[in-house]
Amino acid sequence: MQEGLFMKTIIIYATKYGAAGEIAQRIASKIDGAVVHNLKKSVPSLEEYDCIILGSSVYAGMIRKEAKYFLSQYGDVLKNKTFGLFLSGLDRGSNEAFFTANFSPEILQNSKAKSFIGGIYDPKKAGFMERFIMRMITKQSGYIDTIKDSKIEKFAEAMKA
Repeated sequence: MQEGLFMKTIIIYATKYGAAGEIAQRIASKIDGAVVHNLKKSVPSLEEYDCIILGSSVYAGMIRKEAKYFLSQYGDVLKNKTFGLFLSGLDRGSNEAFFTANFSPEILQNSKAKSFIGGIYDPKKAGFMERFIMRMITKQSGYIDTIKDSKIEKFAEAMKA
């Protein structure tokens, strides 16, 4: 990629309730011309993109199956692209542990940037058991939004650099 040329970017995400999609849209708003694509719909052609960002929600410590499939099929393609990873979720534990548990060392090494950006819990979108578990674990039953705009800005800047 020559300096000063426009880098075509696609942000691909896998989500259960929409938080990773919300984050993908916010990142796209910070990167000129970025395209956003939901992996539940299909896997897009990657040939025309210079930069690929993959995002996934995390449940019980694991990324979505659509993101796992994408990596298993296109991991080699990512080696020749500018590549970044973001995760969404409410966990306040060791964010680095989520990356090492879900991605190969090679994928992590090839990532220009990686960030655990936060998540959203909307009890209106959750089933009975999920609402029950959230009340038991977090002692909260209402809407929670832990997405950090500062992390989105920092991640987008790192991907543009």
